Amino acid sequence: MTKESLSFVVYMIHACANKWNLYPSAVYKQMQSVNCITDFLVPNYEILHTQGTQYIVENIKEYLNVRGKAV
Repeated sequence: MTKESLSFVVYMIHACANKWNLYPSAVYKQMQSVNCITDFLVPNYEILHTQGTQYIVENIKEYLNVRGKAV
C-alpha cells in the first residue's frame, strides 16, 4: 500500500463514518471484516480516487451490503 492509497483509505473511512453517523473505528471494522480495504479500495485506488466522495461512499455501501454487512 502506498502513502497515497493509505491516505485515500483513511479519508474514505471518515467519509463513510460521517455519512452513516458511525464512528470511524466501526466503519473500519466493518470494512476489515469483508476485506473491503485490501480487496476493493487499495486495488482500485487509481480509478476510485478520481471519482467523487459520495459516489465512492455508495460503492463501499454496496460492497458491504453484498457481503452481508448492512449500514
